[in-house]
Amino acid sequence: MEEINASPGMSRDGLLGDAGTGTTRLLADELPDGLVVADEAGRVIVFNRAAARLTSIAPEEALGKFVSDVLPFRDADERDWWVFVDPYHGLSTRTRHPERSLYLTDGTELLVSVGYVRDHDGRRNGSGPVRRLVISLRGAQQRARLERSRAELVSTVAHELRSPLTSVKGFTATLLAKWHRFTDDQKRVMLETVNADADRVTRLITELLDVSRIESGRMEVHRQLVDIPDRARKIIAGRVAAGEPEDRFRLEASPDVPETWLDADKIDQILGNLVENAVRHGAGIVTIVVEPAHTDGDDGGPAVAVSVRDQGEGISPELAPRVFRQFWRGKRRGGTGLGLYIVKGLVEALGGVITVGRAPEGGAEFRFILPAGAPPA
Repeated sequence: MEEINASPGMSRDGLLGDAGTGTTRLLADELPDGLVVADEAGRVIVFNRAAARLTSIAPEEALGKFVSDVLPFRDADERDWWVFVDPYHGLSTRTRHPERSLYLTDGTELLVSVGYVRDHDGRRNGSGPVRRLVISLRGAQQRARLERSRAELVSTVAHELRSPLTSVKGFTATLLAKWHRFTDDQKRVMLETVNADADRVTRLITELLDVSRIESGRMEVHRQLVDIPDRARKIIAGRVAAGEPEDRFRLEASPDVPETWLDADKIDQILGNLVENAVRHGAGIVTIVVEPAHTDGDDGGPAVAVSVRDQGEGISPELAPRVFRQFWRGKRRGGTGLGLYIVKGLVEALGGVITVGRAPEGGAEFRFILPAGAPPA
């Protein structure tokens, strides 16, 4: 919060108004984060609803009092933050403090960032006395959840890597030490196992990269004409070639599926993950249905709908909202729990939506709808 601009009709000296300004209070109360503003004397002139919720201090108890008394911040080393930083008499060139953890006297942890509004003092950048101290407050729960998520990701990755790497290390060490003791068939079996475990590690790394791209919004889409039924046939053929019985899979493709310009690799990844999920967690025949549809909205355009169904127990309605979260796993544990999260990210990157429900013959049905028609200009 380095720079605060006055709204039209409001002078910089009157920025954010007085404590009694109804409009200012209403606007401040709409903010999702806590907002506290202190004037040039250090007295609180704005204390919004979110700040009251985070600190358990009523606005009427804060307004007009010194901000250091209302928010007696201490850092992790138990130092008085106000004395340590000295915002009103410290460096005249200071414009902000990046977000950091500070603590109230009752132990409440808050993520605090501070911006300075100064007189311009005849210079381009304000370097005069502090006119306003603008403090933003956020609860530490969000950061704690993020840290738990990262810790779980590290734990999951470590667990998933340990098994294939142990196998690779064991077989390669054995072959190097006792190469001449094994027959060619035995060597081939060991090398095939090493190759399969290397593929497993590669898939895990690919999943992690996909998660990173989804979370950062850097998912690239390379559009081309894609025949979705044909991609589904290839996914099924790959499962059969890997040893699955051919009658375990069924493809139902409508003859009037519209033309789609999508990313072939991402379609393969979506279908592959959904079929893998159906095989691992479902039962019976796995059916892929491809049919025409329409996008949502009054002027919904042409689209293609793809459903992947199984005949297992299905997913209970109360669990349905969770299946696309990171690390969700069904009753049969295994895998990283990232597959469906990645599927949702890929579908959305292609401009589509995905849902989960109950299949007509029981079991789970994952259905995604993607826009069709002419390629984008």
